Amino acid sequence: MRKTKLSAILGAGILASLVLTGCAEGAPPAAGDGEGTTTGEAPVFEVATDVAIEGSPTFDAIKARGDKVVVGVKEDQPNLGYLDAVTGERTGFDVDVARWMAASLGVSEENIEFKPIASANREQAISNGDIDYYVGTYSITDKRKDQIDFAGPYFETGQGLLVGADSEITGVDSLVAGVNVCSATGSTPIQNIRDNYPEVTTTEFDTYSQCVEALLNGQVDAVTTDEAILIGYAAQDPEQLKVVGEPFSEELYGIGLAKGDDALRDHFNTTLEEGGDMWQSIFDYNLGSSGTTVSQPAVDRY
Repeated sequence: MRKTKLSAILGAGILASLVLTGCAEGAPPAAGDGEGTTTGEAPVFEVATDVAIEGSPTFDAIKARGDKVVVGVKEDQPNLGYLDAVTGERTGFDVDVARWMAASLGVSEENIEFKPIASANREQAISNGDIDYYVGTYSITDKRKDQIDFAGPYFETGQGLLVGADSEITGVDSLVAGVNVCSATGSTPIQNIRDNYPEVTTTEFDTYSQCVEALLNGQVDAVTTDEAILIGYAAQDPEQLKVVGEPFSEELYGIGLAKGDDALRDHFNTTLEEGGDMWQSIFDYNLGSSGTTVSQPAVDRY
């Protein structure tokens, strides 16, 4: 498998085993490849005490619930946001970032309610107050910032292509008439395909896992989304799937939160800026390092 700046080799074989000091609360379950394979010791998030965030209606709601937080996540993206249907354990880079932010608010692991939200419903869920914040491969765009706010970014990646192992598609240059590309409804990648490759047929499902199933069944020719996600699927089934070409966009993942909650956004941004070691620990544990160079992006305090 090729190595790029934006790609992280997913699955088993994580090179860094982490031993972190601090409060035992907030320790996530073991990460894996989506099939229960553990990859070392998990980071431990020290739960903050005596937290006060003046002027944040979201934080006030969390306190009113008894320091309980509701976080929107994905659960079908191996090593990013994944729910093991057998054990009920949630793992992944995004899930651990969500845990980290909760700990910074003074919320322990047992008081986090994870709520799966489809890509097309994220802005509505945040605006309606169904969730306190969202962490799940959520690309920051100007259009979305009309409805919600973002803290971060906390990760940088790029759009890629997942195809069958015997596919003749080699990259973005292969996106021509007759090719059927699948992605999640409401996602940035599907809109990029429509805008830049109008001759390509597009298929949409609520989740990327449905797109991968359609690819394996021969219903579509390729799946497109952020390359980090696609490598996770390829790592699960390398005999049938592969990632091809180079990334053809820049995607910056942010933490989605209510529009106008500047106090909470500033709190999350400060946590990210002051937590470089924790960020690296979360990355190493969930996505690993196999000769790739991935750095925490600078926060945008817009």
